[in-house]
Amino acid sequence: MPGWLTVICGPMFAGKSTALIDLAERARQEGLRIIVLKPARDDRYDVHRVVTHDGRSLDALVVKDAESITAALMAHPTKPRDRLFVAVDEAHFFGDALVAPVVELVLGGAAVVVAGVERDHKGRAFAPFPHLLIEADEVMKLHARCSKCGQKAVHSQRMIADDSHIVVGGADMYEARCRACFQGGPG
Repeated sequence: MPGWLTVICGPMFAGKSTALIDLAERARQEGLRIIVLKPARDDRYDVHRVVTHDGRSLDALVVKDAESITAALMAHPTKPRDRLFVAVDEAHFFGDALVAPVVELVLGGAAVVVAGVERDHKGRAFAPFPHLLIEADEVMKLHARCSKCGQKAVHSQRMIADDSHIVVGGADMYEARCRACFQGGPG
C-alpha cells in the first residue's frame, strides 16, 4: 500500500493539533497502528501528550530531534501487516532534518501527518515547511482569528522581545494576526 503525506500548517491558535488528533483518531478507527511524535522541547502542557489549547490530548512518543525519530519508531515495532499512521506535531521544532525521516516513512508505505507553524515570528518560511509542502500529497492550511481585528490570521505575532528563532510559548507569548495587523514581532 503506498504511503501518503498530509501537511497541516497555519499560525498558532489555528487548530493544527486538533486536526492532527482528529486524523489520528480516524486512522485508529480504520485499523491503522498509530504512533504520535512530539519534540521534547514542547513542554507547554504535558511532556508525553500532544495537547491542544482547548485541552484535547493524545499520547505521544517524545523525541529529542529529527535524527531520533527512526530509533523511536524502531523501539515500537509494527507487525508486518500493520498499516502505520505516524503523526508529528510541532514540526517546526525539528527543522529541515525532519524531511528525510518523513519521506522515508512515506516511501515505506506509512500514512504520515505533519503539523506545525509554517511562518516564523518574522513572517519568513519556517523550516521544514518549504520542503514538506512540495512532498505533501495533501495540505491543510488553517487560519486563526486575528487577535486585533478578527479577520483571518496567517501570522503568529511574538509578544515578547526575544529574537531566538524558536521560543516555546502559548497565549502568554503569541497572538494570531492577520496580514494587516502583523508587525513582524518585537524580537
